[in-house]
Amino acid sequence: MSDDLLARVYAARTPEEIAAAYADWAATYDAETFRDGYHLPFSITAFVARHVKPGDGPLLDAGCGTGITGPVLNALGYSDIEGLDLSTDMLAIATTRGAYARLTRAELGKTLPYADGRFAAFLSTGVLTAGHAPASSLDELVRIVRPGGHAIFTVRDVVLPEFRAKMESLESAGRWTRLEESLPFRAFLLAEPEVLVTAFVFRVS
Repeated sequence: MSDDLLARVYAARTPEEIAAAYADWAATYDAETFRDGYHLPFSITAFVARHVKPGDGPLLDAGCGTGITGPVLNALGYSDIEGLDLSTDMLAIATTRGAYARLTRAELGKTLPYADGRFAAFLSTGVLTAGHAPASSLDELVRIVRPGGHAIFTVRDVVLPEFRAKMESLESAGRWTRLEESLPFRAFLLAEPEVLVTAFVFRVS
């Protein structure tokens, strides 16, 4: 993996900086991250399959990047998938996968261009991390999931305290109920052993 590009992503503090970093990385992102054993786009599908049935309704891949999760979900029987990402360059690659009904450029942490309760679930992995979407992103993501639907996502260890506070606030407000929290695990199987994430599943109220 390009240490310089990864450092730029983690150091980015504005949407423009994040988009620029991913624009430079988009063409080689998949090859570089797969080489280091990055598995979150695939492992998140296990949590989806455990809690959401194919045919329950549309899924949103929030922060879909190059769209590598979409074909895996298709293979598991999920055909109605939408994706959003901040990076136009990443979305251009996601379009070539043929796995998404719709792809939208949008910024997590801002108002999302979807109606209340549109989705049966959202999934997001590798997105809630340093220099990316803020914890406030969860407010909008919960809004666009229907009551009884699911929120399925991973959070990087370095931002977990901030996100845990937001998760607990939403739970106290009756917005969702926690169903599952994994033990911390490595995001990369072959490199970056210090990069740990935790997976969460909530039922939206």
